[in-house]
Amino acid sequence: MDKSDRSVFKISVGIASLFVLIGVLIPDQLGQAMSVAQAFMLESFGWFYQLVATFFLVFAIFLIFSKYGKIKLGKPDSKPEFNRPTWFAMLFSAGMGIGLLFYGVSEPIAHFSSPPMGEGSTEQSAIVGMRYTWLHWGLHAWAIYAVVALALAYQKFRKGAPGLMSATLYPVLGEKVKGPIGQTVDVVAVFATLFGVAASLGLGSQQINAGLEYLFGIPNNFMVQMIIMSIITVLFIISANTGISRGIKLLSNVNMSLATLLFFAMLILGPTLFLLNMFTTSLGSYVQNVALMGLRLSPFDGDEAAFTQGWTVFYWAWWVSWTPFVGMFIARVSKGRTIKEFMIAVLLVPTLVCALWFTVFGGTGIYLELIQGLNVSGQGLETALFYVYQQLPFGIILSILTVALITTFFITSADSATFVLGMQTTGGDLNPPNRVKITWAIILVASTIVLMASGGLAGLQTAIIVSALPLTFIVLVMCYGLIKGLNQDLKEERHGTAKGKGKKVA
Repeated sequence: MDKSDRSVFKISVGIASLFVLIGVLIPDQLGQAMSVAQAFMLESFGWFYQLVATFFLVFAIFLIFSKYGKIKLGKPDSKPEFNRPTWFAMLFSAGMGIGLLFYGVSEPIAHFSSPPMGEGSTEQSAIVGMRYTWLHWGLHAWAIYAVVALALAYQKFRKGAPGLMSATLYPVLGEKVKGPIGQTVDVVAVFATLFGVAASLGLGSQQINAGLEYLFGIPNNFMVQMIIMSIITVLFIISANTGISRGIKLLSNVNMSLATLLFFAMLILGPTLFLLNMFTTSLGSYVQNVALMGLRLSPFDGDEAAFTQGWTVFYWAWWVSWTPFVGMFIARVSKGRTIKEFMIAVLLVPTLVCALWFTVFGGTGIYLELIQGLNVSGQGLETALFYVYQQLPFGIILSILTVALITTFFITSADSATFVLGMQTTGGDLNPPNRVKITWAIILVASTIVLMASGGLAGLQTAIIVSALPLTFIVLVMCYGLIKGLNQDLKEERHGTAKGKGKKVA
């Protein structure tokens, strides 16, 4: 690492360690401060997140139909590293994670019983609940990822820049990205990644605990969740030290296999025809209302406004915080693709995966409550999935598979996060030293424990919302830099063509 890289590492580790220390010494005060910060951010910046998320979607669609669509992410003669089916599978895997299992049943059923508008637990609220779930995990989310992934891939493969968030601002800032401004950008990206992934790890430990309680009667409490995180920390440090090509690749393949098995098991064992009808109806409702939902704030209704702030705005912040993490993964596997092909695939493939997943899992929960009269919505967020399994054939087997899948997702997410955090704090090194990865592994888990101890799920949400705000401004500048760089590319291309023709005539 050069001096600049060491500065990013030292500053990031120093601030993160201070945060953990405060959480250990005065957890109650930290929790109170975070509650105040969360309320302020949601009430004051909800409008901003709604507008920004919509802007990213419009910007992504614009790039598909723009004059930039034929530009390759790489040199003009670059070929894709992976064939299209393999690439689609990798994008599919980017859409899979702990969140889909944690919220797969619990979010649609929560919106069904307490919708943003109208009466709950009705046929109409079932459709409303599903389409809002699709909103949160659909086109808006993947547009945010796609824009950042495109900027990273463009700078990395076409310009030969390091895979850092600061490098994407080169068209705007020039050589200043190598100084304090660039270091600040990278530190902001580190903390957004840290807290974004911490939320997933917190959710994962809670749901593993819920599954163990259902299967073996193990108590569901914070102490058990700490033990779970400690054990899995050791596992993912071992995985991280085997290198990305072995550890992450192996676990990713296991994840894909288990997730696919679970999906089809739920589709077949659940109310299949109801789920297929639900998907079709939800698709029409989503397409018809996506623009309205993406800009809804309800300034005249406090309950509706609270729904938007607590769900939609939280999700936009969460996805922004994950952009350095997911964006780098998508960028890494997309060399040689044209911008048009890249944007279409990244927007549509993971969105379709998420829509199908939530329809099958959430739709089964809605069916059990609406048609069979069971109290699915009365279960906790982390226990709803296992309650649904109880009502299905082979519920025990499904639960065992789910606990195994959450565990491998946990390890994969933490493993990938330590790699990305290591890369961001070593100047874009694609093989960050093990000591750096282990340092971030310990800080990541310690931060998760501190956030859960000081505020639970609300504490995790606050950390995301606060850390994502400065990163959102960076991504907006990134969009401007991307257009500026693409325009320069087209200008040079036209100039080169004209010059070549002139030589030919001469």
